[in-house]
Amino acid sequence: MCGIAGIFDISGPGPISRRTLQRMTDALRHRGPDGEGFHMEPGIGFGHRRLSIIDIEGGRQPMYNEDGSVVITFNGEIYDYEPLRLILQRRGHKFANRSDTETIIHAWEEWGTGCLEHLSGMFAFAIWDRNRGQLFLARDRFGKKPLYYSLIGRHFVFASELDGLASHPGFGRRLSTSGINDYFALGYVPQPRCIYEGVFQLPAGCSMVVEAGCPLPVPQRYWHPCFHKRPIDDRAAIDKLRHLLGEAVARRLVADVPVGAFLSGGVDSTAVVALMAALRSDPISTFTIGLGGEADETIPAQITARRLGTVHTDETYDVDYIKAAREQATLFGEPFADSSSVPTYRVSHLARQAVTVALSGDGGDELFGGYRRYRWHLIGTAIRNYLPGPLGRHLFRGLARLYPHLEHAPQWLRAKQTLTELGLDSALAYYRMVCRVRDEQRNVLMSPTFLKASSGHDSAAQFTELMESAETEDPLAQAMYTDMNTWLVSDILVKVDRASMANSLEVRTPFLDHGLAEWAATLPRRLVSRRGQGKFILKRAVEGLVENDVLNRAKRGFARPLADQFRGSGAERLRKRLLDPIMLDSGYFNAHRIVQLIDEHDRRLRDNSAALWSLLVFEGFLARLDERLPMAHSALESKLAPAATY
Repeated sequence: MCGIAGIFDISGPGPISRRTLQRMTDALRHRGPDGEGFHMEPGIGFGHRRLSIIDIEGGRQPMYNEDGSVVITFNGEIYDYEPLRLILQRRGHKFANRSDTETIIHAWEEWGTGCLEHLSGMFAFAIWDRNRGQLFLARDRFGKKPLYYSLIGRHFVFASELDGLASHPGFGRRLSTSGINDYFALGYVPQPRCIYEGVFQLPAGCSMVVEAGCPLPVPQRYWHPCFHKRPIDDRAAIDKLRHLLGEAVARRLVADVPVGAFLSGGVDSTAVVALMAALRSDPISTFTIGLGGEADETIPAQITARRLGTVHTDETYDVDYIKAAREQATLFGEPFADSSSVPTYRVSHLARQAVTVALSGDGGDELFGGYRRYRWHLIGTAIRNYLPGPLGRHLFRGLARLYPHLEHAPQWLRAKQTLTELGLDSALAYYRMVCRVRDEQRNVLMSPTFLKASSGHDSAAQFTELMESAETEDPLAQAMYTDMNTWLVSDILVKVDRASMANSLEVRTPFLDHGLAEWAATLPRRLVSRRGQGKFILKRAVEGLVENDVLNRAKRGFARPLADQFRGSGAERLRKRLLDPIMLDSGYFNAHRIVQLIDEHDRRLRDNSAALWSLLVFEGFLARLDERLPMAHSALESKLAPAATY
C-alpha cells in the first residue's frame, strides 16, 4: 500500500519540476513511511511513497520493464499476481523480482488497456510507456484505492489524495458549488467530483489514456456490477458462497508482514475472522474499539475472540466529536461527514501497533442487502405499485401536507417524512432516505447567493441515473447498485482508506473480491432478503463458523449518537464554532438558520445532529483551507472566481 503522484506535460516533453513533485509526494508520506522513489524525464515525473507489504527488498518503486521504456507508480495489492506471473512468463516475459507491481508492467506490455481484465485486487496506478507515448491511469473495480487528477496549465497532475494535488503551486483554490451541495446532501462528495472545481476522482472501475497534444480524455469504464438474476438452488448457492468467501479471505492473507483483522459484534467481520482462523495455524490478531453506550460492541467482540482463539486487543474510546470534527479535513482533504470515520481511525491506530495489514468486513451490507433502509425501500415501492401513477402521488403528497411536523414525537408518529417519500418516484424517495440534510433544509440553511450560484445542480440526479442504468427491475437490486456507486465507493471505502492509511495500515476487504461480488449480484432476491431481513444467504453460509447470537444480533452503526454532545455546554461550543467569521463571512450560510438549528437541538425540539455535524466538519475544512491554502472569505463570489492558471 502506497501513495502515488505524478506530473505529465500535455503540450510535449517540457521540463518537470523535481521540487514540485517532491512536495506532492511528501504530502503522501503517511501512506508510505518505508521509502520514496522518483522517475524524471522530459515531459513526465512520477513520485512514490512505499508501505512495504510484498517483496520488501525487491518491490521498490517507481518500477521499470527490462529496457526502462515502461515505468509504473502503483498503490495497492494484486492478489492473483503469482498465477498471472506464470502466464506472462510462458509468453516470454522476464521478471527481475517477485513483486505484484512488476506483474502489472508485463500485463500492460502484453495486453495494453486489456490488462485490467486480468488484475484482481485493489489498485490505483499510472504507467508511462515511452514507446507508445501514453500515460495510462487505472483504478480498481470498487474504487478501494483513490486517484485524483486535475489539469493545471499545461500539466496533467495526479495523486492518491487531495493534499498531494494541493501541494502543486498552481493548484486551483476555487470551491465547487456542486461539491458543497452534494456534501451537505449526502455527507460526502460523490465521484467523479470533489470539493474543488476542476479536480476529479478517476471513477471506480475506470481507466484513461492521456497523450501529449491530445484533448484530455473521458475516463472509460471497464467494469461495473451486473444484476442479471440467475436461478439457483438454495443449497448450491450457500455452498458456493462459503467457497467463494473462503477463497477471497485466503487471497488476502498473502503478505510478508503481520496480518490481523478488525472485529466488531456483527456477522461480516466475525465471518472474516472465523475464516482466517480456519486458514491459519497461528492465532489471528484482532482489534476492536469500544464507544460506550448501547452501541458498544466490545463485549460481543471479546466473546467471539475467545471462541475463535484470537489474540485480541480492544480499547474504549470516549469521543469528543466537536473536537474531532476539526480533524476530518486533515484526514480527508475535503469535508467528510461520516462520523464513524472517527472510531475507524482509532481502531486503525490500535491495529497498527501490532500488524501492517488488517482484514475488514466492509462490503457485506452492500452485497447481501444488510441495510435496514433496503426493507423500507421495498415496502415503499410495493405501496407505490399498489397505488400507481398520478393518483397515488397526489394522495400521498396531500396527506403529507396535512400531517404535522412531529420531530419531537416517537418514531412511529413521524409519518410526514414517510408520506412525502411515498409521493415521490422510487429513485427520489431513496435519495431522500439517505440524505443527511434534505433539500428543503438546505434551502433555508444556505444563503440566497449560494442557492442562486448552485441552482443548476441537483444532488438527486445521480440516484435517478443509477437506478435507470442498473439493468434490473428489482427495486432491491436497484438500491444496492446505487449504493455501490455512491455510498460504498464515495463514503465507506474513502473512510476506511484514509483512516487506515493515516496510520500506515493496509486494510483488505474480502467481501469486495470482484468475482464474489459478480456472483452475488446474480442471486435472486429470496436469497438476499427473506421476511424483511437481509443477508439471508450470508448467514446460512457461515452457520457453524459464526455463533447464532452473532447471526441474530441486530445491526448497529459504528459510531456513537451525536445528539447529546450537541446540547448544554456542547451547544455553547457549537455557537462559538459555527458563528465564527470564517463561516459567516464565507457567504455560504444563513446565520439565522444556524442559530435556529442549535437552539432547536439544545431545547430537544428537533434532532438536528446530522446537520450540525455536517456544519462542524465544514467549518474545520474552511479553517484548514484558510491556514494552508489562503483564500478570500469576504464574499461568495471570491470562491466562484476563475482559478489562476500557471
